[in-house]
Amino acid sequence: MSKSANSYDVAIIGGGPAGAAAAIHLAARGAHVLLAEQKKFPRAKLCGEFISPECLTHFERLGVAEQMREAGGASLTETIFYSRSGTGINVPSEWFGAGGVAALGLSRAEMDARLLRRVRETGVEVLEEAQAVGLLMSERGVRGVRLKTNEGVRLVEASVSIDATGRSRILARRVETDKRNSSEEKKRARLVAFKAHLEGAKNEAGHCEIYFYRGGYGGLSSIENGLSNLCFIASARDVRACGGDPERVMREIIATNRRAAETLSASRVCSGWLAVSLDGFGRRRLIPAAGLLAIGDAASFIDPFTGSGMLMALESGELAAEVISRHLHGLRLAQNGSAQLFRLLAEDYRAGYAERFNSRLRVCQLLRRAVFVPRLAEAGIRVLSASRRARRHLARATRKARVKVEG
Repeated sequence: MSKSANSYDVAIIGGGPAGAAAAIHLAARGAHVLLAEQKKFPRAKLCGEFISPECLTHFERLGVAEQMREAGGASLTETIFYSRSGTGINVPSEWFGAGGVAALGLSRAEMDARLLRRVRETGVEVLEEAQAVGLLMSERGVRGVRLKTNEGVRLVEASVSIDATGRSRILARRVETDKRNSSEEKKRARLVAFKAHLEGAKNEAGHCEIYFYRGGYGGLSSIENGLSNLCFIASARDVRACGGDPERVMREIIATNRRAAETLSASRVCSGWLAVSLDGFGRRRLIPAAGLLAIGDAASFIDPFTGSGMLMALESGELAAEVISRHLHGLRLAQNGSAQLFRLLAEDYRAGYAERFNSRLRVCQLLRRAVFVPRLAEAGIRVLSASRRARRHLARATRKARVKVEG
């Protein structure tokens, strides 16, 4: 493509962990990168705010490990899953990280702001309050993005564009023109997720607690400043029955779980509620169009009960950077891009993605069938409580393609 002040190797839309990871790794490999984020950081984000131990290794590679340690997050040594009757099974955090490292409870406002600061330090151009309002298209596919900023509309050319906009999939949806499929996706939005920070919750220090109940599940864990993060999923039908009031959902639905009723009984909401409709879990289109890659939740939305969503965002951002870097020299040389080069890049990304993530997504798909049915969840917890080895194997299967569990 022709070079100009608005021409980049890669344009990334979305400044969350996936987009930030991709930007940092690409900059380290010499790519000329623009990252555009719709919001102004720091900002609250609907999330379980559970950073699994494996993420700390990624933070080291991204150059933000010390910043994350200084953020004042809570050390989380284990996750306990509670059936509706209050029966629980534990999964130690050390099963995931090397050397017995604990997980971290840290708000997205804190974590994302530190990652974005690091993105700037690597020389990436960062635009906040920049909304993607369109794609630049050519005969070979996507060749950039149209951004709306405080200064007006900006046309950004890029050899490769990345959709890191999370579940909203802002760029991917612009090339998915089949209205019938779009309508079907809307019909599947039968769940609603809520999130708020609480004071006075009775969850034990060092524990992330997961509660199962009719039509959904929720998680409660400590974060910085002595607060707890409550994030839960409920059926849209139950939410409507509660008048759309998240505190009523908390009292009338989540508190049907005996343990949740105990831990939330004296809690007070000290932040605004965030809410979003969920249209399903699992894989999306990795390559919505030639020249456009999806990463993070825009590529796959893994079930929150696994506690591995943040890890998958960081992993997919790094994978995309590796793949793009392997093909970047050829893309730079090709005038207006090359269809053959983009096909090779797409094949490379799909293969790498499948190797890393397909197995864990299949495991989560199977587990999901039990999670939303209280009696099955109760039976599963009862069975798993008898075998530490089985719990460890299953926990690892939500993260790795190949699982080897020693006795």
